[in-house]
Amino acid sequence: MYLTHLECPRCGRAYPATELQNLCQCGSPLLARYDLAAVAATVTPERFTLRPADLWRYRELLPVVDPRHVTTLGEGWTPLLRAPAYGARIGVPDLIVKDEGLTPTGSFKARGAAVGVSRARELGATRIAMPTNGNAGAAWATYAARAGIGATIAMPLDAPAICRREVLAAGADLRLVDGLISDAGRHIAALVASSGGAVFDAGTLREPYRLEGKKTMGYEIVEQLGWQVPDVIIYPTGGGVGLIAIHKAMQELRGLGWIGDRLPRLVAVQSTGCAPIVRAFAAGDERAEPWADARTVAFGITVPAPLGDELILAALRASAGTAIAVDDAEILADLRDFGADEGLLLCPEGAACLTAARHLRAGGWIRADERVVVLNTGAGLKHPETVDVSAVPVVA
Repeated sequence: MYLTHLECPRCGRAYPATELQNLCQCGSPLLARYDLAAVAATVTPERFTLRPADLWRYRELLPVVDPRHVTTLGEGWTPLLRAPAYGARIGVPDLIVKDEGLTPTGSFKARGAAVGVSRARELGATRIAMPTNGNAGAAWATYAARAGIGATIAMPLDAPAICRREVLAAGADLRLVDGLISDAGRHIAALVASSGGAVFDAGTLREPYRLEGKKTMGYEIVEQLGWQVPDVIIYPTGGGVGLIAIHKAMQELRGLGWIGDRLPRLVAVQSTGCAPIVRAFAAGDERAEPWADARTVAFGITVPAPLGDELILAALRASAGTAIAVDDAEILADLRDFGADEGLLLCPEGAACLTAARHLRAGGWIRADERVVVLNTGAGLKHPETVDVSAVPVVA
């Protein structure tokens, strides 16, 4: 057991990792901390090649103590796919896509659900509840079912239909809310408060272990690149857990001595229809103000008031990164161009990262000789409406 405690990044308060925890008393999310020196003395990077190709290969840096509580569907170790044709189109020859659409439940949310549910089960939770824009709820409902834990999932009425069906298929209690994810969050908060401790709040960053599952994306990128870091990692940012997690992974890898001091520059991508992080980053603020009338075709990043705003902004600045908002019409155009060039249908959130890469290269922020990794966070097949077939002629 290398997990030592939970720590508040805002006030520094420490909490025991041996019981279920939500936010710090000051309102900040908590982060899991490990004895990195002990990990480094126990395992070396070469050992991972002898282990199964899933995220549990990094078990010394994950919070589950007893392997009997590991709840898995084979998640992790998604491919890095080079994109030379589209990269040439936008002037980034060394463009690489990490395709999270191949995970169970079709999105990167399976990583957080696998580790979060496993740890919640280990610590005695019998029912979890959470608000979601879709994919996270589908993943947590699925893994909760596999773990024998009850789940209540609240999502906006406009959430993708496939995600609603996944939640119901997993036997979870689905609550549809007329509004945004923030409205779904208020519904879950009231449910948890009235449960007398019987329901554990597993909402984004309201428990510390979803992030631990998602940080394995960072570990995998580095291992798949031969224990080298790319120059830039571009990430679609709604709640921002993935971006925060990748930054945490890089810091841990540096602390272990498995990479050098240079870290990738992180890019948070949002839509012009919902860009609270971009606005706060441009203003030099440490916190983001809620975004009014949030809407975008990239539904997964429609988060008007992310709880992890200060952690996202801190990660961007610590990595010399940036934040950029892109237009929905450009997202859909780049989604189609990439599919035609590379034969891969991205989710709209992943396509938003391509649009960001194109703009950042055109503006000189990304140089022509840099290695750029884009995260495609879900399967394009879950979003068939992004490809318009209405103009295709019908042959009699």
